[in-house]
Amino acid sequence: MGIVSRGFHGRRRESADLPPGQYLTEDFPVLSAGPTPRISRDDWEFTVTTEAGQRHRWTWRDLLDLPSEAPHVDIHCVTKWSKLGTDWQGVSLDVLLADVETTADYALVSSYGGYTTNLPLEDLLDGQAWIVHGYDGDDLAPEHGGPARLLVPHLYFWKSAKWVRGIDLLTQNEPGFWETAGYHDYGDPWREQRYQGD
Repeated sequence: MGIVSRGFHGRRRESADLPPGQYLTEDFPVLSAGPTPRISRDDWEFTVTTEAGQRHRWTWRDLLDLPSEAPHVDIHCVTKWSKLGTDWQGVSLDVLLADVETTADYALVSSYGGYTTNLPLEDLLDGQAWIVHGYDGDDLAPEHGGPARLLVPHLYFWKSAKWVRGIDLLTQNEPGFWETAGYHDYGDPWREQRYQGD
């Protein structure tokens, strides 16, 4: 199975707004490590579990009842495409984590379908990350991670886990799916942190 949607042809234009080694695309390529999970909004839930085992849970209705934001951000894929000025709708992680008591420094994000990715907890706070359910004025399509995905636009896009279902807060870093396969633990596009050792 290919990991790039058929008909995708990136335009290799350079821009001062692009991180090094990236090219601009007007498309929105679809890349996945496996089949697209189909999750009913009635069955969807999102959980945050602290290092002490305390579990916080939101249903789809709970998520929609929270204050919503509309981030307008650039996104950068490790496969070297960048898309500028994307528009999303969702809930800031600052809102979801506001009542969560933790001393953790790390987060392991999990998805429906088994995917995981790791991030420092500080990269999910201070207006840097959202659980998004809308893209470009519409519901987020399943191929782009719907019904909801993590959005962490300052890191390579594999850190913005599609089909998000939960976050485990950890006191020690635990690599996720792509990180155990040799991708960089952090993934800063401006420092070209694509692979371990970059």
